Amino acid sequence: MNAIGATVLCIALVVVSAANRRWALVGIMAGVLFLTQGQQVEILGFNMYAVRFLELAAFIRVIARREFSFSELNALDKTLMLLFGYTTVVFLLRSKEGQAFQIGAAMDAFFCYFAFRGLIGGIENFRWFLKAFLLLLLPYVALLLVESFGRQNLFTSMGGIEYGDWLRGGRPRCQGSFRHPSLLGTLGASFLPLYIGLWFEKPARKFAILGIGLCLTIVWASNSGGPASMTAVGLAGWLIWRLRHRLRLVRRSALAGVIILAIVMKAPIWYLPAKVSSLSGGDGYHRSYLMERAFKSFGEWWIAGMSIKDTVDWFPYVLAATGGADMTNQFLSYGVAGGVVSMGLFIMLLVQAFKKTGTALYAVRAQYSSPHQDEYLLWGFGVMLLAHIFNWLGITYFDQTYLIWYLQIAAISNLTAECIRSNTTKPQ
Repeated sequence: MNAIGATVLCIALVVVSAANRRWALVGIMAGVLFLTQGQQVEILGFNMYAVRFLELAAFIRVIARREFSFSELNALDKTLMLLFGYTTVVFLLRSKEGQAFQIGAAMDAFFCYFAFRGLIGGIENFRWFLKAFLLLLLPYVALLLVESFGRQNLFTSMGGIEYGDWLRGGRPRCQGSFRHPSLLGTLGASFLPLYIGLWFEKPARKFAILGIGLCLTIVWASNSGGPASMTAVGLAGWLIWRLRHRLRLVRRSALAGVIILAIVMKAPIWYLPAKVSSLSGGDGYHRSYLMERAFKSFGEWWIAGMSIKDTVDWFPYVLAATGGADMTNQFLSYGVAGGVVSMGLFIMLLVQAFKKTGTALYAVRAQYSSPHQDEYLLWGFGVMLLAHIFNWLGITYFDQTYLIWYLQIAAISNLTAECIRSNTTKPQ
C-alpha cells in the first residue's frame, strides 16, 4: 500500500467511522472509486484490500451504534446468508486450494451487505445518496476523460491495474480504478436506471440529468460490449414503463420470443450473446461456448462444484490467474463453486429481490391514484436488477464491483420494506 492509497483509506475510514450514516455511505463509495485492489496488505494468508478495511469498519460501526439489528432479518437477508454459507461449506469440503479466496468472498458479502443495510436507512436517505454520489462521480469521470483522450490511467500508480492499454475500434478501453473495462462500465450501467427514476422527481431533475450523463460517459469510456448491452437493457426496462400494469403480458411475450428464437436459430439459444456481441462488441462467442461446455460437463459439477483447474480443457486457452477456463458467467461461477444448489440459491436471491420490489410497487400504488416518486425509484431498482442479470451472462464481479452490487441489493431490502410498512400503517 503506497502513500496515496494509505491517505485515501485513512480519510475514508474517518468518515465511515465518525460521520453520520449518510456521509459514511459516501465514504465507502469513495473508497470503491478511488482505491484500486493494488492497495492491499496480506494478513494470515488473506489479501486485505483497502476496501475490506472500509467494509469491516462500516460493519463494526452499524453494529456498535445499533443502526442494524439481526433481529430484523428478512427473507432476502436470510437467502443471501444461506447462499454464501452453503457455497463456502461445500467448497471447503471439496477443495484443497482456494480456501482463503472463498472465505474472503463470503466475508465480503456478509460485512458489505449488512453494513449497507445499516447505513442506507430509508428511501429519503437513498435519494440524498444518489445526489451526493455525484460529488464522487464528477472528479472520477474527469479522470476517465484524461485516460480516454490522454491515454494515461492515473490510477496505475496505485497498482492493481492488470490489463494495460486496451484499444477497440481505435479508441481506448478505460479501466479507471477497476481491473477490467467491463467492470468500470458496470458501474455506470447499474446506476443509470436509478438516476432515470430520479429524473421523474422535478425538484431532483437537475441532479438526475447530471447523473444520467455521468453514467453514460462511464459506459462510453469503458468501450465494452457488456456495459453497452447492460445499458440497452436498462433503457428497454424503462421503455416498458407504460406497460407496468400489464407485466404478465410482457413476461409471457418475452418467454415466447425466447422460444421462437430457439426454434429459428441454427445454433442453440445460448449462442445469443455471440449474436449480440456482433453489434455491441465484445467476445460473445467465448461466453456462449462457455455455457455449452458447462452444460456438457454438467455431470462433473452439479453435486458439489468442481475445481476450476479441471476446466483446463474447456478452451484452447486458460486464464493464467486460475489455471482454468475464464469463468465469465456469474451463474456458472456459483455452480462450479458449489453445484446446482449454489446456483439455485443465487437465482432464489434474485427472485426474492424482484418479489420484494413488486410487492413494494403494489403498496405504493395502493396509496396514490397517480404515479408517485417512490414508484419511479422502485421501478428503477427493478430495471437495475434485470440489467445485472443480463450482465452476469458475460462477466463475474471479481474486483471492488461487488460492493456496488451489495449496496444496490441492500437498498432494495431497505427501501421495499419501508414502502410496504408505510402502506400497512397508513389509515385507509
